[in-house]
Amino acid sequence: MSVQHPVMLAVAVLVGVACALGLRRLQRDRARAYRAAGVARGGGVRHYLPPILFLAALVFLLLSVARPQATLGVPRTSGTVVLAFDVSNSMGADDIAPNRLAAAQSAAIAFVEAQPDTVDIGVVAFSQGALSTHTPANVHTDAIEAIERLRVTGGTSLGQAILGSLTAIVGRPVALPEPPAPPPDLGYHADATIVLLTDGENTGGPDVLQAAELASNAGVHIQTVGVGTVEGSTVDIDGFQVSTALDEDLLTQIAAATGGAYHRAQDAGALHAAYRDLDLRTTIEPQPIELTGPVVALALLLLAAGALLTIHWFGRIL
Repeated sequence: MSVQHPVMLAVAVLVGVACALGLRRLQRDRARAYRAAGVARGGGVRHYLPPILFLAALVFLLLSVARPQATLGVPRTSGTVVLAFDVSNSMGADDIAPNRLAAAQSAAIAFVEAQPDTVDIGVVAFSQGALSTHTPANVHTDAIEAIERLRVTGGTSLGQAILGSLTAIVGRPVALPEPPAPPPDLGYHADATIVLLTDGENTGGPDVLQAAELASNAGVHIQTVGVGTVEGSTVDIDGFQVSTALDEDLLTQIAAATGGAYHRAQDAGALHAAYRDLDLRTTIEPQPIELTGPVVALALLLLAAGALLTIHWFGRIL
């Protein structure tokens, strides 16, 4: 426990001690006067308790001016979340209305709006390559604007998606090493989560499971969200009808490699449910809590108790 104004704490202690000594002397003088007059004094605790309650109330009122506060551990959702959006041509398929990408955008925006400012959110768009369209930050309106700007184009590289997301998390370019070189040291980011929103149809390198292992070594969890239906759909690409369907096996392997989970999202409702199931970090953060209000309330309670006892025992307040 601490106070914002230590001088007032000292004043409260000095006034309390002085008043207590004065009350004690007053009671002694009264007792001596009663004895000198040959009058037996009665009442016992009735003569002591109300003044003690008033004195305690005064001390607590002075203590409230010192603005006492205590530091308590408050559970808060925190960390870094990178939303990695597949913007390949297959995300234009309409097996989820109005199409896969639009449904993923809508659910992601709802997720971002529900997060406290203790969560830093970044946005990565990927097709053959990956582009960080919004670095992780707690200004969530910027993340929403980045999500709204996404458009479909090109093929799909899930490996690039993971490397691009790791780049956003660690703040420097991340790439898979050429054998036999060791993997790069990215530090440890246990509070970071990558949410991979894709139909899972991987059409290009680098190796996605090696990239997932790199994320795992850095303590980063990958939650994969399969956008689309197992039955699949067709999409028109440059005048050609191309079939596209979920690759759930690959998405499950990616998530499992990092301690994450795979979520199937075959409609808009399932997409929103997938976000609600995301395992974000809950930390206990020390937070100062001001106790002025409770201290004043206690002082008023003591004043009221002293006044009621005085009226009940003596028929008057003084």
